[in-house]
Amino acid sequence: MRPNLLILGGTTEANALARAVAERGIAATYSYAGRVENPRPQPVPTRVGGFGGVAGLARYLREAGVTHVIDATHPFAAQMSRNAIAACAETGVKLAALTRPPWAPQHGDNWRVVPDIPAAVAALAGPARRVFLAVGRMHLQDFAAQPQHHYLCRLVDALGEIPLPNAEVVVSRGPFTLDGDLALMRAHGTELVVSKNAGGTGARAKIDAARALGLPVLMIDRPALPGRTELHAVARVLDWLDHAGTDLGV
Repeated sequence: MRPNLLILGGTTEANALARAVAERGIAATYSYAGRVENPRPQPVPTRVGGFGGVAGLARYLREAGVTHVIDATHPFAAQMSRNAIAACAETGVKLAALTRPPWAPQHGDNWRVVPDIPAAVAALAGPARRVFLAVGRMHLQDFAAQPQHHYLCRLVDALGEIPLPNAEVVVSRGPFTLDGDLALMRAHGTELVVSKNAGGTGARAKIDAARALGLPVLMIDRPALPGRTELHAVARVLDWLDHAGTDLGV
């Protein structure tokens, strides 16, 4: 049986995987969560929006005849990842995650690691600072609890209203560069960077820029997930498909 993939996407890694499976002629559907207004076009069929929890995803897997799920969502899309683990266990569909290794501090880094968004908000108690808040639009409201700071927010899409009393928004889509993020932080007088530990290269520039400028970083750790197969490269996913009960290369 040849595979019929569902790629849970929205990341650089997911886009690379979609190109690779299209080149190999593997049947696949790419799923966007629907949080970006203008998602990138893909070389495979796409769908946009949620599934309706574990039950809805399990129903979709059965109805669409999906044989393999590749969870290539953002490392902080924890609920979708948990739903995928549960739905694949219920339906017997094979699951692997294409995910980025987390960043690790290097010589010269000044990190304070916190476990989650609420802990990051609490850690911002104190005098006003100029904060580069790189957490995505879904969590901006949480930081309104620390209104004393000036926030620089970089977002993929513009927002009609920012839920922070003192904030500037830069609309930009990665991958970002060290020179670009150095210039951005200097222009805005950044004193502290708040970041999720997303891993990968596309968003790492702000971490490298903070190190170069001697700035502290408030690093938000990844959410814990149940055990699953985790792969860190598209080539590894293709190899996994070759040996995960398909007739490709077996």
